[in-house]
Amino acid sequence: MPEGDCTNRRARPRDAVTEAEVEALVRGICFKNGPPAAVGVELEWLVHDRRSPRLPVTSARVEAARAALRTRSLHSAVTVEPGGQLELSSLPAASLMECVSAVAADLTVVRDTLRPLDLTLTGLGADPWRAPTRLLREPRYDAMESWLDRAGEAGRRMMCSTASVQICLDAGYAEPGPLGFARRWRLAHLLGPVLVAAFANSPVQDGRATGWRSTRQAVWAGIDPGRSGAPALDEEPRAAWARHALDAPVMCVRTESAGAADGAPWLVPQGLSFRSWVRSGLPRPPTRGDLDYHLTTLFPPVRPRGHLELRMVDAQSGADGWVVPLAVTMALFDDAQAAETAYRTVKPLAERAGATPAPHSPLWLDAARHGLADPELREAATACFDAALDALPRLGAAPAVLAAVAAHADRYVVRGRCPADDLLDELDAQGALAPGKDVPR
Repeated sequence: MPEGDCTNRRARPRDAVTEAEVEALVRGICFKNGPPAAVGVELEWLVHDRRSPRLPVTSARVEAARAALRTRSLHSAVTVEPGGQLELSSLPAASLMECVSAVAADLTVVRDTLRPLDLTLTGLGADPWRAPTRLLREPRYDAMESWLDRAGEAGRRMMCSTASVQICLDAGYAEPGPLGFARRWRLAHLLGPVLVAAFANSPVQDGRATGWRSTRQAVWAGIDPGRSGAPALDEEPRAAWARHALDAPVMCVRTESAGAADGAPWLVPQGLSFRSWVRSGLPRPPTRGDLDYHLTTLFPPVRPRGHLELRMVDAQSGADGWVVPLAVTMALFDDAQAAETAYRTVKPLAERAGATPAPHSPLWLDAARHGLADPELREAATACFDAALDALPRLGAAPAVLAAVAAHADRYVVRGRCPADDLLDELDAQGALAPGKDVPR
């Protein structure tokens, strides 16, 4: 027990947590073991004016959209992000096709609801035209913006100008093997840059090409590593994540009236880790609720939330572009044969990643900058897509899903391309890649 803990403990309120309790809680809730059986997806979309996507969308229009969506019956939870992005979070589904069918139906309802408001969903990883502008005014977002602004503009862009496809899969068995949670945790971090490269779809920001295929991933890599970085992969996952969570910086301390009508500002500490907060009990002793909230403010590319949340894929264009990363990733994790193939394929990438955790390692940064123009990532993606296409029929994938995955492989993967390259080609043809030239729209 740390020195001084007894004194602090006597002054603690009943719902305060000790350091040992925090570590036990994190270990217990981050990886729920069992057979891989459920899948989910969280789809973030940029919301643009349907006729003039360069124009800002006001907070009043976003609120009108949110109010209209509240009247619709949906399978997915719908939330609005700080910059006005719309997120659909599916319920856990028992199969790939159950997930795809439910979310596709919800997207149809959402698009139909937004159309009379002259709003549309745009599937790009980063807003190509509009400056990051926060539309939601809530104490937590005020605190988040204040904390992130200390490290530069990347945090504000992350909050207001990025969108992704987040794939949620069961953690896996407690026992070792292709479907064991320790293997799946490691696979997620080694496969991550392959997914970044294969689905990179954000080469433009502020109306200009950035030099990155996935500007979104570059933005996330620009955030403080204590918040956006992964823990070390060379130790047991539960211990690694518990240590990482305890040592991560506290973004904000909620006030007693947090969530009340007065909207009292939340405290934004400087250099306070959750571990040091527990030990000191200042500015007040943290509670289980504070721990739960703290875990939601950590944004690594793979986040353990009982299940594994893979957060590295750019939002995809088209009505059903999101289905492809969902199907490929699920196949490579939940089919034992494909999982073994994928792991053997990406295991050599560990040497190139080096000791720097994702997403700040050279491998992850190369994936974001070059996409599948990187020969090693192209070779790995080709093998992984082949394994996924072989596995998807065993997972009950419909012919349309198989066709979509095969089309992405043919159009991009085997050619060493990604969706960002299509936009870059279009801009090049229009002369918009010349220095100082704006992207036309």
